[in-house]
Amino acid sequence: MNSLTKKFIAVTLRWPEKIAFYLQWLGPLIPRLVVGEIFITSGWGKLQNLDQITENFISWGIPFPHILTPFTSGAEFICGIFIALGLFTRISGGVLGVIMIVAIKSALWDQVDSLDTLLGFSETAYLAIFFWLAVAGPGKLSVDHWLTR
Repeated sequence: MNSLTKKFIAVTLRWPEKIAFYLQWLGPLIPRLVVGEIFITSGWGKLQNLDQITENFISWGIPFPHILTPFTSGAEFICGIFIALGLFTRISGGVLGVIMIVAIKSALWDQVDSLDTLLGFSETAYLAIFFWLAVAGPGKLSVDHWLTR
């Protein structure tokens, strides 16, 4: 490897990696706070409008809508709180990830005409974030990290 290549790698790969090392705790924290707030608000709103949300579940063909509507709404609210706190993050990420899969399949699937369309849904972005949190964990600034140390 020549000198110019080494300098290029140092500037484009090594230097940002060194900076990122000191900011690693922000990586999971910011997405946790964002999606946590979104799902706290969404779940609470659904809990306040269970009749309308139940009608939506019925129209989407979701089985047992009178059971699954309050369950799903409550799960969004509670898991949103847990995600924001970094508490039971892997479990909450898994639960909310499954909810996103069901939302995509039941409410949005008829709109999918390409991979680009599927990847353009906010639910797909949430699914990716929840998958990442379920696999990678909540990071150092979390209740989970504190409890396991």
